[in-house]
Amino acid sequence: MRNWRDLPIWTGGGALPNRLAMQPDTLSDSVQPDSILPDSILIVDFGSQVTQLIARRVREAGVYSEIAPFTQAEEAFHRMKPKGIVLSGSPASVPDEGSPRAPQCLFDSGLPILGICYGQQVMTHQLGGEVRPGHETGEGGEFGRAFLTVTKPCALFDGLWEEGERHQVWMSHGDKVTRFADGFEIVATSDGAPFAVIADEARRYYGIQFHPEVVHTPDGAKLIANFARHVCGLAGDWTMAEFRATKIAEIREQVGDGKVICGLSGGVDSAVAAVLIHEAIGDQLTCVFVDHGLMRMNEAEQVVTLFRDHYNIPLVHVDVEEQFLSGLAGETDPEKKRKFIGKTFIDVFEEEARKIGGADFLAQGTLYPDVIESVSFTGGPSVTIKSHHNVGGLPERMNMQLVEPLRELFKDEVRDLGRELGLPDVFVGRHPFPGPGLAIRIPGEVTKERCDILRKADAIYLDEIRKAGLYDAIWQAFAVLLPVKTVGVMGDGRTYDSVCALRAVTSTDGMTADVYPFDAGFLTQCATRIVNEVKGINRVVYDYTSKPPGTIEWE
Repeated sequence: MRNWRDLPIWTGGGALPNRLAMQPDTLSDSVQPDSILPDSILIVDFGSQVTQLIARRVREAGVYSEIAPFTQAEEAFHRMKPKGIVLSGSPASVPDEGSPRAPQCLFDSGLPILGICYGQQVMTHQLGGEVRPGHETGEGGEFGRAFLTVTKPCALFDGLWEEGERHQVWMSHGDKVTRFADGFEIVATSDGAPFAVIADEARRYYGIQFHPEVVHTPDGAKLIANFARHVCGLAGDWTMAEFRATKIAEIREQVGDGKVICGLSGGVDSAVAAVLIHEAIGDQLTCVFVDHGLMRMNEAEQVVTLFRDHYNIPLVHVDVEEQFLSGLAGETDPEKKRKFIGKTFIDVFEEEARKIGGADFLAQGTLYPDVIESVSFTGGPSVTIKSHHNVGGLPERMNMQLVEPLRELFKDEVRDLGRELGLPDVFVGRHPFPGPGLAIRIPGEVTKERCDILRKADAIYLDEIRKAGLYDAIWQAFAVLLPVKTVGVMGDGRTYDSVCALRAVTSTDGMTADVYPFDAGFLTQCATRIVNEVKGINRVVYDYTSKPPGTIEWE
């Protein structure tokens, strides 16, 4: 047995698909300048599905953190000059030949190190201890909720756990440490992990077999905060204001005197990226709003008004609805639709860049979840869940570099940055909207008629959500127009019209999501209005699927 299934802890009862993250060569796509970083924690990613959560917990403690794949950890270490190191979990097995290892420079650095699950095991192995597969020990693994007993005081537990206490944690491992390295001692045990927590206080090395980064370990965030602030000695004063200042300096360094073209999708991500870049380089930035006919109700007008009138940012409004819809005509495959939209976006950018006299950089609102859903961690045969139109680099013919200032952020952090930049809360708080727009909320063929029908239904649904005071409690809500027709009765006549599906989920970062539990009365009200007010729909259903096993969007 191996240490994976990091985790079947998510809602919906099913295990997550294979952990997807950046390929080693993907990090350099943006040609990022040397970062001007605050005191930080380096998180070495061995492929766990929840490495991102470690970064979130460190940042929640007021300490800046970055994730680097183990293949690039040495480069990241020298670039970041961190004050501490976290080794993540992994689907790999330490005893296997070729399994991931941490660079030796991390252990030679004299910095505090926290190893989580596989991180504990790989640290033990590299420092001279022993790790054995579960099938060899005959004890099996330990998955799900467990209870550990604190056997000795430890700096990791200061102010939190006392000797003799029992605490709930979340385990997900098959392999286990069977002999720890010199200098370590056991400070907590569980029934399935006699070395549940080990510590070398002299070197400030800590190994924990459970996962403190997940909510199923109630005190996990506090343990990580203890490591970052007490063990590593960091002040915990990193803020979004500091991130803003850092990124502005990085953008100026990267761009120099060059020109930047930024594609606005109408969503929060591209808007925040544009305002941040404009603050850094002013009129060297030109925004291009591609009005592809796939936006929500009145969205095009709102975007143009915000950027031209409120921020006075140079904006080119390109009406290419006919170009997009004609290209999508007859296409039903979701991946082909996404790729067509992505290619056409690039074509439009290329043309507009020529019109403004050329551009050296293309700015995008790429987020971390976009990247990890689009690219296999190892570059091997892992399944890509779906392509994101703004991930994967640029055609060589464009001769432009990417500027992606939000690439390390999660959605809620982008909203915080937007507020820090002064974007109106009504805009920053908007639900996520995909770059391909309504095209991926219309399974099957996309036509102007179907877009118009969906726009009306979606507007009614969101209007009802706002009236009920639920908008801010929901991560994302939208309507989907299904390629299904059903028989209905309206008045004394028979109808044969389309089905509309409603979707609403709660989430913190878009990586996992729970269905929002509307009451029946609310859904009945929405269905009644949509059927009565939108010609072309005669039936409404509600999507109860969590992520995983589903994705948030339908395509």
